[in-house]
Amino acid sequence: MHQGALVLVVGPSGAGKDTLIAAAKAALAEDARFVFPRRVVTRTAVAALEDHDTVEPHEFQRLKLSGAYALDWEAHGLSYGVPAAIDAALAAGQVVVVNTSRRVIERAMEKYPRCFVLVVTARPEIRAARLAGRGRETAADVAARLAREGAPVPAGIEAQEIDNSGALADGIAGFVSALNNIAN
Repeated sequence: MHQGALVLVVGPSGAGKDTLIAAAKAALAEDARFVFPRRVVTRTAVAALEDHDTVEPHEFQRLKLSGAYALDWEAHGLSYGVPAAIDAALAAGQVVVVNTSRRVIERAMEKYPRCFVLVVTARPEIRAARLAGRGRETAADVAARLAREGAPVPAGIEAQEIDNSGALADGIAGFVSALNNIAN
């Protein structure tokens, strides 16, 4: 049996992280090596755009205190958590793929010896169009989000970049290939 691996999928808003994760989940549905847990967020999910479970902020904190999350972080005024159930999947030798924040990379690497980082990127004009298409933010909010690239991957952490600026099929192929390389 292979040793389990945690794959942290990070990147700026609008790069297509959720899209690539959903496509990989579908492409690898018959491959028991892979698990794609839903993260928990204190924001209502838009079904066509995001795959997460929603909880109220007070419930999130209660769950956090009870040990429900393997990893958690705050960003953009919201709380995010990765279910503690990933520990059992990792112990069973599975590859766990989660959409996270660059803020948790160092903590995750300390906690999980086989931890990999995939950085999904896209050109700014592509990201701007995607963010505007979500309809969650004003044009000024989109511009502010683009100007705020977020923290870089911490120094000394090796990360693989997946450019999702071109054809979606190319982004999916690169992402699935990276996951298969981690699993092998």
